[in-house]
Amino acid sequence: MNKKLQKYLQNRATISPWQIAGTSRTDFAAAIVIPALVERENLPATIDRLCQNPSEYLAQTLVVIVVNNRAEISAFQLDNNQKTINWLQSNPYPQLNLAWVDASSSGLELPPKDGVGLARKIGFDASLQILDWKISPLLISLDADTLVDRFYLTTVFDHFALHKNGAAVIPYRHQSSSNPEQEVAIRRYELYLRSYLFGLQMAGSPYAYHSIGSAFACSASAYVRAGGMNRRCGGEDFYFLQQLAKTSGLEVVNGTVVHPSPRFSSRVPFGTGKAVQGQVEDNVSLFQFVPVAGFELLKLWLDLISCQLDHSANQIILRVQRISPVLHEFLIELNFVQVWEKLQKNHSSRKQRLAAFHDWFDALRTRQLLTRIESNSNSSAEQIVAELLSWGRYPGTEKEIDQLELLERLQGVGC
Repeated sequence: MNKKLQKYLQNRATISPWQIAGTSRTDFAAAIVIPALVERENLPATIDRLCQNPSEYLAQTLVVIVVNNRAEISAFQLDNNQKTINWLQSNPYPQLNLAWVDASSSGLELPPKDGVGLARKIGFDASLQILDWKISPLLISLDADTLVDRFYLTTVFDHFALHKNGAAVIPYRHQSSSNPEQEVAIRRYELYLRSYLFGLQMAGSPYAYHSIGSAFACSASAYVRAGGMNRRCGGEDFYFLQQLAKTSGLEVVNGTVVHPSPRFSSRVPFGTGKAVQGQVEDNVSLFQFVPVAGFELLKLWLDLISCQLDHSANQIILRVQRISPVLHEFLIELNFVQVWEKLQKNHSSRKQRLAAFHDWFDALRTRQLLTRIESNSNSSAEQIVAELLSWGRYPGTEKEIDQLELLERLQGVGC
């Protein structure tokens, strides 16, 4: 066990009182971590699809189900979780290295303010100790209601064998819903997610990737380098991937697609389930499409920094003031002058300074800037996306179905 891993386990890992049950091996090449809260009905389909992957990859991979809940869970939910644990203990998939963590039973529940972030962290941290560190083992994140294809493990293993970056996101497409309203809602939400990613790509942002908890993987060493998963109840995937992008680099896996569920959810304060539920039940949109003006401004800002790495903070601020009052106000709030002076002092080379700038102006600050750019209130989502696609050299795509199909194709999803 290397020193960085030992230091992480001593200082950052969350293990006690939880532990992995169901395996005694300590030589896995990869671990798939799946949080499960009230998932007794959904989990078998997810595992069935995993079992369709080649046996040589399954033999090297540990599948860890983190059955979790807080103490204040309802009797029905607790019973469902206990049934999941009992089912896992019955060895339902002898052909699979299937293990579990009990974070549900009395005395093992998650703390009151914790949720899926801590559940993922428990699974990842526990897996670190039973991976084969003589190779470069992997950690893979999946959800209990997400379906994968038979090339899933092959593609993920091959990706990390061929690429140097320590993290990767996996293309996704949510499962179809038998409820017409729900199907419309999930495709509208996907259009929002994909148009946002497309805009980031066209603007040249180093944070142009999707952040979905069931659709990423990283090397175990990259996980340790990033300081491990955070404990957030929502957005844990966004913040963790941001940290991975900063510390180890991040790419997109090509050749496989994961299929999360389109179901409603109120387990986290935001995200897919909440967004779909808001559209169908309350007729409200919990997300706003970013107009092309936002991504144009982001591109101007990133290009300006790249060209003026040797300029003073005051010179840059004067340029920004002429470009955009919105950006100028945002940078003043962020104390850009002081930040830039510190970056120039601490990073002598242009390459180091640019990297340090992107560490500071990260995915979160990018999103904060873009949310300040308002679209025309009379513009529909289709109009906003059509303008964005035209700016990105894909004119003439006016219908939502065509826009979504184009963005899916551009983002690695076969249609």
